[in-house]
Amino acid sequence: MFVKTSYRVKFFDTDTMGVVHHSNYIRWFETGRVEFLRKLGITLNEMMDDGILFPIVDVSAKFHAPAKFDDDLEITTIAEALTKVKMSFRYEIRRRGEDKILVEGKTTNVFTVDGKICRLPEKYFERLTAEEK
Repeated sequence: MFVKTSYRVKFFDTDTMGVVHHSNYIRWFETGRVEFLRKLGITLNEMMDDGILFPIVDVSAKFHAPAKFDDDLEITTIAEALTKVKMSFRYEIRRRGEDKILVEGKTTNVFTVDGKICRLPEKYFERLTAEEK
């Protein structure tokens, strides 16, 4: 399953060279991941209210070409692993309507309670894997 999310580059996203600063892509990976979960009916606030946190344990990005101010970007978030202990996603960021990938990346989150890795409760796992069934 995949989810596409739009983002218009703001001036404050750019650096002194006039291109998007590399750190913003990691933030946009999170934007895509949050929208992916929202599409499955999972909100981060609900999980946090239940004491479940999901820190990132691995993140990577490969930069192919820069985005610039006012570019209309499309963040594609693709699930790679959705298990009871972790979720891993792959990302592709492009200018809307273009095939060329500007940045691709990966993240892995683990589910924790009180700082210890835990198994995701069934009420969330069912929603997380609903598209696979």
